[in-house]
Amino acid sequence: MKLPRKFASAPLALVLLLATAASAFAFGAQKYTNPQFAELTKDHKRLAILPFVVSIDLKHLPKNMTAEMVATNAKEEGFEFQKQLYSRLLQKTQEEGYTVGFQDVDQTNALLQKAGLSLDSLSAHTKDELAHVLGVDGLVSGTVHQTQPTSTGAAVVQTLLIGFSGSTQRVDINMSIHNGTDGALLWSYDHNDKGGLMNSVEGMIKSLLKKVAGNFPYRKTP
Repeated sequence: MKLPRKFASAPLALVLLLATAASAFAFGAQKYTNPQFAELTKDHKRLAILPFVVSIDLKHLPKNMTAEMVATNAKEEGFEFQKQLYSRLLQKTQEEGYTVGFQDVDQTNALLQKAGLSLDSLSAHTKDELAHVLGVDGLVSGTVHQTQPTSTGAAVVQTLLIGFSGSTQRVDINMSIHNGTDGALLWSYDHNDKGGLMNSVEGMIKSLLKKVAGNFPYRKTP
């Protein structure tokens, strides 16, 4: 392929750098940290991770896949995101050292169930109410939106049935931390990506935490 004249004499590394920058702009990340984070979290010891809320575009649903089937799979993926994030955060705790611990997700889900709170009903409660039920200092929550822009819907079926998504798959993930005392938003990270590692829940979490690792607010200072 012949490069445009204005790039023909440019070093290859510069061209690649420009391409990478353009890609990062299209599928980048946005972060927010509460200005009072240090003060609000000085006594935090333990966080709970809630099941993620997963949504999938269904513009072209295959004949053999119903909306109910997709909703069931999305709910299952929400719990899988919770489990994978918990596992990865424990690993990162050992590698980098965080100032807080994380409640076992099985205990989190058991306490929610005991309180009569289903995944669908969590949005009807404030974050401080949920933190009180779980007995933690803060809550980690997240949303996942998966799009499938092809007309056949094949990528949706592949993702749900065999954990594989094609290069057209785009995933938008938000990870947030709220204060358990008053429900205030302490930290938020938006991660957008497509293709590559975005082929399974484990891959999505791995990709997310690779970007979050240097930004997670509970890191121990040297």
